[in-house]
Amino acid sequence: MSIKRIKTATRMSQAVVHGNTVYTAGQVAEGDSVTEQTKAILGKIEALLSEAGTDKTKVLSATIWITDMANFAEMNAVWDAWVPEGNAPARACVESKLARPDLLVEIGVIAAVD
Repeated sequence: MSIKRIKTATRMSQAVVHGNTVYTAGQVAEGDSVTEQTKAILGKIEALLSEAGTDKTKVLSATIWITDMANFAEMNAVWDAWVPEGNAPARACVESKLARPDLLVEIGVIAAVD
């Protein structure tokens, strides 16, 4: 089976397609709030999915890292608006420190590719 790497650098690829599955790296974004960062991250994920030949209706699993669970509802408001009705993936959300103090949310997904 072939492997396609998307936006590859020395350390990592932003997405990897193997067979009929795409795996994204954890995506982060700039922004002053959890809402801004989550919206920007989901936009990045949509672009990666598109480049991989799929879309958000095919997301199988998501992992979300959030720096403070006090912001869980704020992040979920953006997430819930983004997920197409009837296509909610399996999901985990954990509180975690991220690579930089200004980062509040990180999201990675696995999706099917047609």
